[in-house]
Amino acid sequence: MRILMALIAGLVFGIGLIISGISNPAKVLGFLDLAGNWDPSLALVMAGAILVSFIPFQLASRAPRALLGEPMRLPTARDIDRRLVLGSLVFGVGWGLAGYCPGPALVSLAVGGFKPLVFVGSMVGGMLFFRWLDSLSQAHSRRLA
Repeated sequence: MRILMALIAGLVFGIGLIISGISNPAKVLGFLDLAGNWDPSLALVMAGAILVSFIPFQLASRAPRALLGEPMRLPTARDIDRRLVLGSLVFGVGWGLAGYCPGPALVSLAVGGFKPLVFVGSMVGGMLFFRWLDSLSQAHSRRLA
């Protein structure tokens, strides 16, 4: 049942990305081009997403279990540290250069084309590179301790 619900949630999310236009890099780049021909429509999509999700997140934060009985595991970290800021900057630069972020890029893979394939390949490569750097950093920290 968990896998079925995850599949349904993923399909609804993917369809929402397609309908909203956020899986279209040209639309995203138009939204990010504040000094040029700015397209504010994605701001409305984001505001709508916040409005729709606000109450369910409030309810979920008080619930000990999810609807399917699993323990509720919402993020608890509230620290703004160097890793968060640097990760946000890298994400923003990637989004601004390519017009893709991870979810829409995966949706665009289903449509096909070279650009989403290059983006997702680069994204996976970046994640593997980060994992390798992080393991080196942790090993170095353990040696110093």
